[in-house]
Amino acid sequence: MSRKLIGLSVADRRHLPTRCVGCVYWESAAGLPRECGAACDDSLAARWARDVAADWGECGRVAVEDGEFLGFIKYAPPGYVPQSGRMPSGPPIADVPVITCMHLASEARRHGLGGVLLRAALRDLAGRGERTVQAYAIAGRTDYETAPMVGVEFLLRHGFTVVRPHPEVPLLSLDLKSLAMWSENLESVLESLRIPMRVPTRAPATLAARRGGE
Repeated sequence: MSRKLIGLSVADRRHLPTRCVGCVYWESAAGLPRECGAACDDSLAARWARDVAADWGECGRVAVEDGEFLGFIKYAPPGYVPQSGRMPSGPPIADVPVITCMHLASEARRHGLGGVLLRAALRDLAGRGERTVQAYAIAGRTDYETAPMVGVEFLLRHGFTVVRPHPEVPLLSLDLKSLAMWSENLESVLESLRIPMRVPTRAPATLAARRGGE
């Protein structure tokens, strides 16, 4: 087993959740329902990630295990995510990167992976000289699998504060200067997470294999 963090722009998008492969919710300027996959275009989604990485820098982090998807987080400046201008809590803070969404494989949930991905994103942004990060959070619902935003409770637990309240989509922010003393090796933390053993997608699980993982 080998787990690692890679850039979203170089990840094999075929391994992302089905709704995420071609999702261009945040990349769309038209008003859309707040659901993953409300707008889809496979080629545009892939091109967007490459273009943002080339123009601004890496726009996400993907956790993989032996090449298979565990989870990802995406972020970019407001100009690259025009859907942020449609949020009911108001437009984003100018020139401050927006954490747009985060999705985890079902077996990787509730094992600490979300915190690792968030810290990887924050460390990346802080290391590139960003001073603040913002995020539109989803509130009042629990079906995060189809939500194109991060849950508000999760962000509050990780130090974000509400800067623009709203009952459904508040805007939160975090001062990245507080991360200056972080020294943990996120790759080691990722390796240590007690995520259930993944079954290879191309080989059916056998009784012997199951017993070996007990």
